[in-house]
Amino acid sequence: MAAQFFNRIGQMGLGVAVLGGVVNSALYNVEGGHRAVIFDRFTGIKEHVVGEGTHFFIPWVQRPIIFDIRSQPRNVPVITGSKDLQNVNITLRILYRPIPEQLPKIYTILGQDYDERVLPSIAPEVLKAVVAQFDAGELITQREMVSQRVSQELTLRANQFGFILDDISLTHLTFGREFTLAVEMKQVAQQEAEKARFVVEKAEQQKLASIISAEGDAAAAGLLAKSFGEAGDGLVELRRIEAAEDIAYQLSRSRGVAYLPSGQSTLLNLPSTLAQ
Repeated sequence: MAAQFFNRIGQMGLGVAVLGGVVNSALYNVEGGHRAVIFDRFTGIKEHVVGEGTHFFIPWVQRPIIFDIRSQPRNVPVITGSKDLQNVNITLRILYRPIPEQLPKIYTILGQDYDERVLPSIAPEVLKAVVAQFDAGELITQREMVSQRVSQELTLRANQFGFILDDISLTHLTFGREFTLAVEMKQVAQQEAEKARFVVEKAEQQKLASIISAEGDAAAAGLLAKSFGEAGDGLVELRRIEAAEDIAYQLSRSRGVAYLPSGQSTLLNLPSTLAQ
């Protein structure tokens, strides 16, 4: 009896283990930020998109295909030409994600590597079409406008394939060697022109200052001549007296200098002093 009891328990345990294995093989998880589509061997891709969580499927008959629906970055380098036939190297940075409702269509037409099939194709096409509308100089001065046009055109193209572009930006923009040299030469020429203009303006200012100074000297000379004509020798005598007063004042402030009034001599008075 005991042997039969344990035998039954063993059979039941084996059955539970087999059942648990079958159930476990029929379960799959959809992590956060992911979605799943179901491939059925008899009906193909089902239209229903499975959300996050744990779900059942029929082993061997059905197979879950997991998609990441979070935004993912991708850099697309493109070499193209501007309106004035200048070579332009541009790198486009794109943040993209699939539209969850479009996942069955995306898998049927493109597969799980839809980004590898679509973005390297539509991004260069749109970028070349937009850049060809601008000159090389406009690509620098109107970079924001160029980025907006690329974003609008590329977003429309991406929606046709079932995914969304959250952000599009031009992260790298360079030109050919010839254009770069031309820009450098233009900058040098502008600097030389500014320097020459400064030199000319300085010379003009100096010339104007010389003219004003000469006009002032001429006016002063005219006033002096007029004064001489009106006052005669009296003005000359006045200037001589003023000069003599200034000299006397300076000598009186100097040490070791004796001032003798006019008509007197100390040496001539010495004999009379000694005789007394």
